[in-house]
Amino acid sequence: MTELDDKFFDRADAHIHLSNDQITKEATKGKVSASMMYATARFNSWVSATGWSDAQEMAAAKAETIEYFANEYRKMLEENLDDYIKNFQSYIGSRDA
Repeated sequence: MTELDDKFFDRADAHIHLSNDQITKEATKGKVSASMMYATARFNSWVSATGWSDAQEMAAAKAETIEYFANEYRKMLEENLDDYIKNFQSYIGSRDA
């Protein structure tokens, strides 16, 4: 990841709280997760589009853009999965039946 500013985790936590608040019996964790991923993809497409002069430039950089965002997501996902694995008991607790 690039260098993080002092509000990075505050912004991330705000998105997490919004997603947690959307979870209901009908809107399951999986559905909310899918919505959040779609929103992230839509937002990052807009971020990318604002950096180009025209659609042709954007199209020419499409593969590179996808690779960048996919690699960044993979790094963040790996880091967070490792954190949950290391701290599973304190984050999730016991799953005894």
